[in-house]
This record gives sequence, C-alpha cells and structure tokens, in this order.
Amino acid sequence: MKPTVFRRAIGTTAVAAALALGASLANAQETFKVGIVSFLSGQAAESFGIPAVNGAKWLIEQFNSGAAPAPYNQKGFGGLRIEPVYVDEAGGATKQVQELRNLYDRERVDAVVGYVSSGDCLAVAPVAEEMKRFLILYDCGTPRIFEERSYEYVFRTAAHATMDNVSLGRYLKSRNVKVETVNYINQDYAWGHDSQKDFQLTMEQLYPEAKTINDLRPKFGAGQYGTEISALMARPATITHSSLWGGDLQAYVLQAGPRGLFRRTQHLFSAADHVLPNLGDKMPDDVILGARGAYGLMSPKSPLNDWWFQGYEKAYGVYPVQAPYRMAQALFGLKLAVEKAMAANGGRKPTPEQLAAALRGSEWDSPAGRIRMALGGGHQAIQDTAIGRTKYDPARKMMTIVDIERFPAECVNPPADMKSEDWIKSGFKGAKC
Repeated sequence: MKPTVFRRAIGTTAVAAALALGASLANAQETFKVGIVSFLSGQAAESFGIPAVNGAKWLIEQFNSGAAPAPYNQKGFGGLRIEPVYVDEAGGATKQVQELRNLYDRERVDAVVGYVSSGDCLAVAPVAEEMKRFLILYDCGTPRIFEERSYEYVFRTAAHATMDNVSLGRYLKSRNVKVETVNYINQDYAWGHDSQKDFQLTMEQLYPEAKTINDLRPKFGAGQYGTEISALMARPATITHSSLWGGDLQAYVLQAGPRGLFRRTQHLFSAADHVLPNLGDKMPDDVILGARGAYGLMSPKSPLNDWWFQGYEKAYGVYPVQAPYRMAQALFGLKLAVEKAMAANGGRKPTPEQLAAALRGSEWDSPAGRIRMALGGGHQAIQDTAIGRTKYDPARKMMTIVDIERFPAECVNPPADMKSEDWIKSGFKGAKC
C-alpha cells in the first residue's frame, strides 16, 4: 500500500506544481488593456489628436520596456504589459458613446483614456459611470463635468478651462495692459461657451470698465471665417479673445493674417500652442497665448521633462505640445494608480473600484510639473500653467514663445469648495498667486 500512496503523493505534487507553473505563466502573459481615444481624422487630427496618440505610443513603448525614469521604471503597469487599443474620436458624441461601450464590452479594456471635445466628455462620462468602468478624461476643458455631478469611476487628469482664461486675465493685468473694449470669437458648443464665460467673468473682476463689442460664435469645424473677420475688422476692440483650437484655429489665423486683423487688435488665444509647429511664421508675432498648462515651449525644466521632451522630439521630429503632454500626464497617473492598487491587492490586476480608490485625491510628477487631484472629490486635477507671447526666430526658423509668466495652480484654479463661476465672481477668493 505504501508504494501506491507514495506514487499518488508524487502525482498530486506534480499536478500542483504544474498548476502553479501554469498560473505563473498566465500571470506573466497577462496584459493591462487601455482604450485610447483621440481625433485620428478630421480638422482636429493634425495638430491635436495625432500628436496625442503619438505621445501615447512612445510613452507606452518606454513603459513596456522599463525605460522610463523612476518612479515610472517598473515594466508595463506593475509588470503587466500595456496593450493599447486606439479609437478615432471623430464622428460626434452619439458615436463616441457607442465606441466607449464597445471598448468596455467587446475589447474588454481595463481602462479608457481619452476625449478632447468637451461635448464628447459630457456624453461619455455618465455612460462610464453607469457601466461602473474606469475612465480618464485626458483633455476637454469644460468645468461642468465635475461641477454639475459627482463620479466614482470617472477622472480628469488635467485642469479645466477656467485656469486658461483666468491666467489670460492675470497676464494682462500683471503687464498693465490697458483694455477698453473686448471682442470674442469662440466656438458654439460647451468648450467655447465655457471659455468665453470664464474670461468675461475674469474681465469683470480685473477690468470692470471694459466693454464687449462683438460676440461671435461660429460652429465647430466651420473652417471659413470671412464673415467673422469682417465683423472684427469693422469694429475692432482693444483685445480679441478666442478659444478656437485645432484646424479651426489654423484656418482663422491663415485667413485673418493677410487681412491685417492682427495689427488692429491684440489677440488672446487660450489654447494655441499646439498650432505653432504647423503654422510657423504664419502665426503673427506678439499674440498672447496659453497652452492649457505649462507645456511645450513653456514647460518647466526638470529631468523628467527633459527625458520626455527630447524623446518625443527625437521620435517624431517635432517638439511635444499640449496634446501629447496631457496624454502623458494621464498615462503617468494611470501607471502609478495601477501599481498602487496592485500593491494593495497582492499583485493582482485591480478592479475598476480599486483603480478609482488609488487615483482619487492622488498627486504625481509629470513633465509639466506636479498634478494634483484636488477638485471634484479628488477626481479633477489642478496644475500650474503659463502664458507667453509669440515671436518668430528666423535663425531657428521656428515660432518661439517669449515673455513667459507662470501661474501656480492655486492662483488660477478654484478651491475645492467653490464652483468656477462662483469663485471668479467672488474676486478669486482664497487665490494664492
């Protein structure tokens, strides 16, 4: 009997060992699947969507090979190989809601990072919440996402548009620019409406005597601005504010420049750095602009930023602007959240609930500086930003940004207990500048 028992014991041990080895191999081969959504076609693709996706591709390659600097140097996400699934954001909000459902249900992604359009963000955020699936909004500017409702599974790892427009007003004030009149040209959807409102409210605080002349709201993707340019030429103001972006912004600059509009009014572009590489000397000098953060030519000096900036530039032959920076800070945050959740979960892949708990209220270093999930119950980021002026450098054959001023996050973002509109109307209560 004993030999039989002995043989059975060996057999049981061998089976257990084989099962353990199989589980180990399965874990080694396990991936973390990420849906990445940005514009791959249409007027927003060239200057925004494709650079963002390029940033994701390069950074994921570095993560998977363990080539990123500490604390981002663990391979993949906590040893899980990152498997990206890229989706085109073009097509409108209804299409994006279906694409989001497909990513979760068909592609079985563990998380989604995406969305540039404020309209798309407003549409997909409630769907991800309903499905109880993890979503990072890497861009989109409307403050309404986390000011109108709360979320458990949805995050935005970049500051919203209030920061952009408050910093523009503060930049004018710090340089003693006299403003008597203001013209507006902003797109007729959530991003344009919210950007204009925040800048108008800021001007009411900093320049209460300034009067609005033109309030122009072309459709997203209009492409032709002859009528609007004529109106701005006929009644020029001291300053002209615009949150146009992507192909719309490029078209406006190329059409307004030859007609001399930039010589008749000081333009302020809240989100324009991303068109500089494509426009070159077609962008006039002395345009005041932001990048929606301390990005690109206005980014801070740091070892992490040097590594990112130089690596992207070498890979694609152009320096990174706001879209790849925002994509990068989302992926840096996601990486740390996954690894934090895994450390608390015995090394296992985290659930959406565990991911949300790890990212909520967290902070991390990005190429643009410190990112803090300080608003929206820990779901909305704040960050430092910068504003500067354009100046073409003929020796380098590129448009540069000069006269840069940096603004701390607490100077240009609302506190956690106030909505953006109320904060501006209060005279920026509690701002630390």
